[in-house]
Amino acid sequence: MINYNNKVFRPISNTENGETSTETVFHYKQVGNILTSEYAGGKITHGQLIGLVDEKGQIEMRYQQVNDSGELMTGICKSIPEVLSNGEMFLVQ
Repeated sequence: MINYNNKVFRPISNTENGETSTETVFHYKQVGNILTSEYAGGKITHGQLIGLVDEKGQIEMRYQQVNDSGELMTGICKSIPEVLSNGEMFLVQ
Protein backbone atom coordinates (compact mmCIF):
# COMPACT_ATOMS: atom_id res chain seq x y z
CA MET A 1 0.00 0.00 0.00
CA ILE A 2 1.23 3.51 -0.80
CA ASN A 3 1.56 5.76 2.24
CA TYR A 4 0.56 9.36 1.51
CA ASN A 5 1.46 10.68 4.97
CA ASN A 6 3.04 14.17 4.84
CA LYS A 7 2.81 14.33 1.03
CA VAL A 8 1.83 17.61 -0.63
CA PHE A 9 -0.09 17.72 -3.92
CA ARG A 10 -1.19 20.43 -6.34
CA PRO A 11 -3.64 19.90 -9.21
CA ILE A 12 -2.20 20.18 -12.71
CA SER A 13 -5.66 20.19 -14.34
CA ASN A 14 -9.31 20.04 -13.37
CA THR A 15 -12.76 19.50 -14.85
CA GLU A 16 -14.52 22.43 -16.49
CA ASN A 17 -16.74 23.03 -13.44
CA GLY A 18 -14.04 22.28 -10.82
CA GLU A 19 -12.69 24.99 -8.52
CA THR A 20 -9.27 23.66 -7.60
CA SER A 21 -6.31 25.02 -9.55
CA THR A 22 -2.53 24.94 -9.56
CA GLU A 23 -2.77 27.40 -6.64
CA THR A 24 -4.61 24.84 -4.47
CA VAL A 25 -2.30 22.94 -2.11
CA PHE A 26 -3.32 19.65 -0.47
CA HIS A 27 -1.51 18.44 2.67
CA TYR A 28 -2.11 14.71 3.11
CA LYS A 29 -2.00 12.73 6.36
CA GLN A 30 -2.45 8.96 6.57
CA VAL A 31 -2.85 6.55 9.48
CA GLY A 32 -3.36 2.94 8.43
CA ASN A 33 -5.62 3.09 5.40
CA ILE A 34 -7.39 6.31 6.49
CA LEU A 35 -6.36 9.40 4.56
CA THR A 36 -7.18 13.00 5.49
CA SER A 37 -6.22 16.31 3.93
CA GLU A 38 -6.66 20.01 4.48
CA TYR A 39 -6.35 22.23 1.44
CA ALA A 40 -6.70 25.83 0.28
CA GLY A 41 -5.62 28.16 -2.48
CA GLY A 42 -6.99 29.71 -5.63
CA LYS A 43 -10.80 29.78 -5.43
CA ILE A 44 -10.81 27.49 -2.36
CA THR A 45 -10.80 29.28 1.00
CA HIS A 46 -10.73 26.05 3.01
CA GLY A 47 -11.25 22.39 2.19
CA GLN A 48 -11.05 19.01 3.88
CA LEU A 49 -11.16 15.49 2.59
CA ILE A 50 -11.32 12.04 4.13
CA GLY A 51 -10.72 8.83 2.26
CA LEU A 52 -9.73 5.19 2.31
CA VAL A 53 -6.58 3.89 0.60
CA ASP A 54 -6.72 0.38 -0.86
CA GLU A 55 -3.84 -2.08 -1.33
CA LYS A 56 -3.02 -0.58 -4.77
CA GLY A 57 -2.83 2.95 -3.34
CA GLN A 58 -6.13 3.99 -4.91
CA ILE A 59 -8.08 6.49 -2.85
CA GLU A 60 -11.86 6.69 -2.49
CA MET A 61 -12.65 10.00 -0.82
CA ARG A 62 -15.25 12.54 0.15
CA TYR A 63 -14.52 16.25 0.26
CA GLN A 64 -16.05 19.44 1.59
CA GLN A 65 -14.90 22.93 0.83
CA VAL A 66 -15.78 26.61 1.01
CA ASN A 67 -14.96 28.71 -2.04
CA ASP A 68 -14.04 32.39 -2.25
CA SER A 69 -17.75 33.25 -2.80
CA GLY A 70 -18.62 31.70 0.57
CA GLU A 71 -20.35 28.69 -0.98
CA LEU A 72 -20.16 25.25 0.63
CA MET A 73 -19.51 22.38 -1.75
CA THR A 74 -19.23 18.62 -1.20
CA GLY A 75 -18.42 15.70 -3.43
CA ILE A 76 -16.92 12.29 -4.07
CA CYS A 77 -13.65 11.56 -5.82
CA LYS A 78 -11.53 8.52 -6.67
CA SER A 79 -7.81 8.92 -7.32
CA ILE A 80 -5.41 6.39 -8.83
CA PRO A 81 -1.68 6.83 -8.18
CA GLU A 82 0.83 6.96 -11.00
CA VAL A 83 4.46 6.76 -9.89
CA LEU A 84 7.14 7.82 -12.37
CA SER A 85 10.58 6.22 -12.59
CA ASN A 86 12.07 9.26 -10.80
CA GLY A 87 9.74 8.65 -7.82
CA GLU A 88 7.46 11.59 -8.57
CA MET A 89 3.81 10.73 -7.95
CA PHE A 90 0.64 11.86 -9.71
CA LEU A 91 -2.95 11.18 -8.69
CA VAL A 92 -5.19 10.55 -11.70
CA GLN A 93 -8.94 10.85 -11.45
